[in-house]
Amino acid sequence: MAVNGVLVSEMGMRVDPRTAVIHVDGARINVRDDLVYLALNKPRGVLSAMSDDRGRPTVGDLVADRSERLFHVGRLDGDTEGLLLLTNDGELAHRLMHPSFGIAKTYLATVPAPVHKEVARRLLAGVELEDGPVQVDAFRIVQTHGERAIVEVVLHEGRNHIVRRLLAEVGHPVQRLVRTAVGPVRLGGQRVGTLRELSREELSELHRLVDKPL
Repeated sequence: MAVNGVLVSEMGMRVDPRTAVIHVDGARINVRDDLVYLALNKPRGVLSAMSDDRGRPTVGDLVADRSERLFHVGRLDGDTEGLLLLTNDGELAHRLMHPSFGIAKTYLATVPAPVHKEVARRLLAGVELEDGPVQVDAFRIVQTHGERAIVEVVLHEGRNHIVRRLLAEVGHPVQRLVRTAVGPVRLGGQRVGTLRELSREELSELHRLVDKPL
């Protein structure tokens, strides 16, 4: 075990859980019971906001019964479904959103078919958008059925509507978009509109990805 970067060999060492950074077998563990880390499967039509002065449905409505003051890590536009992280850990949230860490995000997009191999080559090589170039980390065709195809896009960009703009630029405007993963955290079979706590392994891996100086 290591506390604040120092290897500990004696049993019974006392630490301040508010400030101590503890690693066990190289994995950071959370020792504060006041910090909450949640995964939400955001429904379509719900805003990534904690409130809305126009009365539209928000993420805040889905966690209104919780006592913690939660906020969302990044955002999904109203028409996009899927994984959104919620927490009251401001430091971790800031790091996860900071572009220098380049946390990969995975999406499934329904687009017009067919999707030719040239599309994948263009996306992997980089596409010029009005606000600069963007290059995906990975791209694959998941399935094709009639006039529709489902494709998987992995990228670490965080610009607004980046997946929709990117696929539209290569001739495949998005009909439905679902975020399925943020770094090591995956949506899996989680039902739409539900919350779950992140596992110890997921939280440890998130910390590992951002445990370096900004």
